[in-house]
Amino acid sequence: MPSRKLEFTAAAYYKASSLPAEVFAAFEQNPVTFNCMLPHILKCLKLEEHGRVIDGQCWIVVTTYNPEPRVDFVLSCTENEMGKYPIFIASTSPPPSLSDEFVRPRLHLIVEHLLDIVDLYRVYSVFAPDAVAYWFAQLWTEQTGIRCYDNPYYAAKLSVCCSKTFKYRSVTISPGLEYNLRPAVEADLHAVAELCYGFAQESEPFVLDAQGAVREASILIQNATVWIHEVRWPNKAPMVASLVAFTRNSATVSTITKVYTNPGARGMGCAQRLVRRVCKHLFSTERKEKVALYVAHNNLAASKVYHRVGFTGLDPENSTPSPEVESWTEIGFDRAKVELGHW
Repeated sequence: MPSRKLEFTAAAYYKASSLPAEVFAAFEQNPVTFNCMLPHILKCLKLEEHGRVIDGQCWIVVTTYNPEPRVDFVLSCTENEMGKYPIFIASTSPPPSLSDEFVRPRLHLIVEHLLDIVDLYRVYSVFAPDAVAYWFAQLWTEQTGIRCYDNPYYAAKLSVCCSKTFKYRSVTISPGLEYNLRPAVEADLHAVAELCYGFAQESEPFVLDAQGAVREASILIQNATVWIHEVRWPNKAPMVASLVAFTRNSATVSTITKVYTNPGARGMGCAQRLVRRVCKHLFSTERKEKVALYVAHNNLAASKVYHRVGFTGLDPENSTPSPEVESWTEIGFDRAKVELGHW
């Protein structure tokens, strides 16, 4: 007996408050997978509650009816104070189950809707689970003629730390050095901006000029989403050695979005010390259930740091894939035909 063909549809939404209940249910069940979307949607909801609707926000939802609605994919095309985000796509289905037969027709429908909504230059990159990113890039190129780059902008693992995996340790002290790990304040603006600038310079093509770095640092400090690690040598002024930012926050999950150490302070364990302290803050003070982060496949040094803190699936001595770790890819499109945003 042949299997019954399930019907799926796509719909676009321009206000967070107009998203259907099943979408929020999917977010609640998969807050880590949807970490690139849910925190921004929550911000939009708060503004909409006060009568403010932000232009430039769009979500496309693919739903299968069996007969009850089940959300398959959500695409976001949104922006914040720093600029336009990439196209984000996430699925309620775990990556191993994302077969070509499942993904291709649904993404084809998404692409058709997106073509009716945005200018072609708006789609400068897509960030999604590997198979989803590659299928979207192929379909978008087929429909628009705008080629995608062979080498991804970013290829990373999405790893998670929870209270059970978190490795509590006392702060290690180096003789002659004083450490201070704390939230950044306005007086730290220029020091934080310098680290934001350095991080962006190593994140081609999403570089910042000095003014953009100051703006980003100001937003991070105002939103209380950045901590710093100060180091002080004897008879010298303290130096901000590292920063950790966690800019995507929902009720149960925070995502660390920026970890950077001043090149002059590397090799001192600052990043590990600060990531651990921030995780402790998020678990004990903010009452988060999980902390997520992306780490590039080829960044073995960072993977070791995060593994020591308690992030799963990053053990350099264990190559067995972890079911909790997803692999995501950002694919860029011809920069001669698009306008880059920032994230």
